[in-house]
Amino acid sequence: MADFHSDEHVGEHQDQATHDHHDHHDHSHHSGHDHGGHDHGGHDHSHDLRGASKRSLIVALVLIAGFMFAEVIGGILSGSLALLSDAGHMITDAASIALALFAMKVAERPPSAERTFGYRRAEVLAAMLNALSLWLIAAWVLFEAYHRLQDVPEIEGGLMLVVGILGLLVNVAAAWVLHRSSKHSMNVEGALRHVMADLMGSVGVVISGILIVTLNWTIIDPILSVLIAALVAHSSWSLTVKVFKVLLEGVPDHIDVYRLCSEIEDVEGVTLIHDVHVWTISSGLEALTAHVLIDPSFEGDTEALLRRLRGIAHGAFGIDHVTIQVEETVEGCTEDHHVGHLMARSRPLG
Repeated sequence: MADFHSDEHVGEHQDQATHDHHDHHDHSHHSGHDHGGHDHGGHDHSHDLRGASKRSLIVALVLIAGFMFAEVIGGILSGSLALLSDAGHMITDAASIALALFAMKVAERPPSAERTFGYRRAEVLAAMLNALSLWLIAAWVLFEAYHRLQDVPEIEGGLMLVVGILGLLVNVAAAWVLHRSSKHSMNVEGALRHVMADLMGSVGVVISGILIVTLNWTIIDPILSVLIAALVAHSSWSLTVKVFKVLLEGVPDHIDVYRLCSEIEDVEGVTLIHDVHVWTISSGLEALTAHVLIDPSFEGDTEALLRRLRGIAHGAFGIDHVTIQVEETVEGCTEDHHVGHLMARSRPLG
């Protein structure tokens, strides 16, 4: 058996054993492993993105928490229930951002013998909690709107308008800060969805305030609340699907596993790739394990072949954690030999 391992601080190594088969050919079994640390630039880039995400979350938390405390003080001094209610709503945003920061801190803990991937999935779990809490908030808003439609209360439109405008400005600023980092982190995206839900709520408050002040049309408040609840549920659906896809270890959307397998099988000496698994460990960290069957008559350098295969997975598809087992026969291989990728050279549409 021969094992090739590449990592940031570990060079490739090789052990060999010769096996006799019925056809008297020697059988060599190789495996190649790459944690993605082999590319120092990629590692530094990932670290920079995490740093930017953390800074974005901290800035957004300061904005949200600062405005929340101002509303609490203003509500107590003025006796305004509207201000105190909006401050309570802001607490959910602050909590979602704090949860994202906590998950990011936990995810930085190093791997161990018992936690071989470390705690990177903590960020995915935080995103799941934020996504599910948005559905609970939407359900609560619908419940409250239903009761208000039955008995429309008196609403102080002027105060409502002022609070809505201030809340809108703060939420726009927080959303702008989080938007860029949300493209690279599911964890930050969960916090952003909460801020966007509150932003939509602020828009609804502003519209309601204007209509109540000018037309005294108080029923607009519960009507817009229903619309906002529907928008919140709809906007959080994509995050919910994304989170559960990661937890179910589905192939990441940005990786075409059909094309990946085709490119590997196009390499000289490769007969077939099988038992392919591609999944997301956490945002920005994908993994691949596969068996590659090579032609027994291949006379090239197996180490060079492994480096080329890892280069395709890491360089062309951005997969950081790559484990490839190279074999000349499937004899004795007990893993699932699923080869569904042979149905197409690229991901089918639809």
